[in-house]
Amino acid sequence: MDVYGLTGGIGSGKSAAAEIFEDCGIPVVSADELSRVVVTPGSEGLGAVVAAFGEGVLDDNGELNRRKLGAVVFKDPSLRQKLESILHPRIRERFQDVLATLSATGHKLVVYEVPLLFETGLDKQVKAVILVSAPEAQRIARVVTRDRLTEPEVRARLAAQLDDASRRARAHFILENDKDLGHLKQQVLDLLPALRSGTIPRPAGEAKDGGPARPAVPPPPPRPAAGGPPRPPPLPKP
Repeated sequence: MDVYGLTGGIGSGKSAAAEIFEDCGIPVVSADELSRVVVTPGSEGLGAVVAAFGEGVLDDNGELNRRKLGAVVFKDPSLRQKLESILHPRIRERFQDVLATLSATGHKLVVYEVPLLFETGLDKQVKAVILVSAPEAQRIARVVTRDRLTEPEVRARLAAQLDDASRRARAHFILENDKDLGHLKQQVLDLLPALRSGTIPRPAGEAKDGGPARPAVPPPPPRPAAGGPPRPPPLPKP
């Protein structure tokens, strides 16, 4: 089974891209969803989180209050690392269970949506990385509206993640989510043949001899020079 990592900074539109993949018949596994599963009430994971951070991170129903926990860990890298050391092994174990189920039902390709794909080293364990990218100001505005966070709270989360320039240098495919949903959907549709065939370009940061980085989705043919004859379309590769 080929596993493609789907990642991007907060507010980039990973979930929107994931829904499009699912609409195209590609199973998507969300690391965020798995992280909720491993801290359900009564679970070993939740017990470990409470032991590390106190009962103040629970809500009135005894469930994990992710906003309270986030307010704590995003201010202190050492606390964030402590949380990750609790969650990540449990998430990896649950992911392997899901993969086994998908493989048993005949799936050959799966997308794994992981916000901290590079930060956790999972980029080395997937066939290729698909990055969803958007301008920072646009991402901040989306998260403020979606999660009802303040701009400083969003910026604290941005600071805890890899910067987008570094992500772009290491990604194999890049989806630009700076326009409407239709624009993003078309890029996913254009990308599917490469994923199904396993045709993987080098990451942008590995482009050699000063050549341009190979993009995720092929750009449209160049426009003809002004006043010149129209150029024929490029021949298909054998």
